[in-house]
This record gives sequence, structure tokens and C-alpha cells, in this order.
Amino acid sequence: MAAPLIGPTVGFDLDMTLIDSRPGIRATWLALSERTGVHVDADLAVSRLGPPLVDELAEWFPAERIPAMAELYRGMYPAYAIEATLAMPGVHEAMDAVHAVGGRTMVVTAKYEPNAKLHLAHLGIDADVVVGDLWAEGKAGALREHQAGVYVGDHIGDVRGARAADAVSVAVATGPCSVDELLAAGADVVLDGLAAFPDWLSGYVERAARR
Repeated sequence: MAAPLIGPTVGFDLDMTLIDSRPGIRATWLALSERTGVHVDADLAVSRLGPPLVDELAEWFPAERIPAMAELYRGMYPAYAIEATLAMPGVHEAMDAVHAVGGRTMVVTAKYEPNAKLHLAHLGIDADVVVGDLWAEGKAGALREHQAGVYVGDHIGDVRGARAADAVSVAVATGPCSVDELLAAGADVVLDGLAAFPDWLSGYVERAARR
């Protein structure tokens, strides 16, 4: 009997890597603005997804209001963002490709973890591990804990997280950062999107097997 495949643990970012959450996040910002009476440029906010919610809240609210606004936003989020969010092209094939080589999948995101899990469940995205509330180098601890050898993301913060965890940084140019920005941040490879990931992973596993 052939030995079972033992592939890498691959971590993925969430927003603009696995899911296009811009419509839902935009709707949530508009609802928050209406609820609080504070102007928020929702289009601008969704153009810079990646960093933690509190960073964006700081652009619109004074510091003393941010904890309460974060709690309000996260509470409103499921009603406005889950149904409106779409899977990125190739997401299911990318996750399946990891499992096909005997690997494990994990999602490491700055998003509030319960809301991240709602997105994955709604879209049928099969992740073995989900860790939320982590950003940039802060993702490294979770990646190391689960021995992730590869981390896939769309933002230079994701590249920094991968580098801090000594994981291969695979960037997808589907978010706010350009190819040049991702490469300059230290990405090992930049793909047009997740649709190209299964072929890349196949080559990566083959090269690892020859070492």
C-alpha cells in the first residue's frame, strides 16, 4: 500500500484572498454611519482592506469611542456582510488542492474570528483551522503553532506575517496592494489569483519531495 501523502499546512488570509467581502463591508460601514450619525466614506474604507478594524475606525471616530464602535460594528456585521460576500474565483479548488496533497488548511485573518467563521460556513469554504484577530507579524505565532509552511495573502501585511513565521509567502494580486508592492515587501511569488495556486502548489510539493 502506498504511503499516505503528507503535504504542507497552508495558511490563507481571508478578505480579498479567499473572499470578496467589499460589498458586505461597505454595507456595514454605511449602516454604522447611519446608526451613529458619523460620516464614513464606505468606498474609501473598502479600498484599503487588510489592517484591523480598529485602524479604520480611527479614521472616523475619536479614540475614546473606538472600543464601543468596534463592538457595535462586529455585532451589526452578520446582518449586513455575510449574504453580500462572494467567494474569490478558485477558492474551493485552492483548498481542495492542499487537501489533495495531504496538507491542512488554515485561515489566519485580522477579522473578528466569529464573523470569519460565518463567512466560511456560508460559502462552504473548508478550512481545518480558523484563527482571527491577528494582523501582519502578529499572524506568525498562529502560523508557527500549526507548522504552516506556506501563507497566502493579498496584502503586504500578509507578506510580513509569512516572513515572520519563516513560511513561504505566496501573494495574490487581488487586494489593495500591487504586484510591485508585494514583491518589495518580500513575497516569494505573486500570483494573479487563487486560480493559479493549485499549479503552484503542485510544483512546490514536487520540489520539496526532491530535496
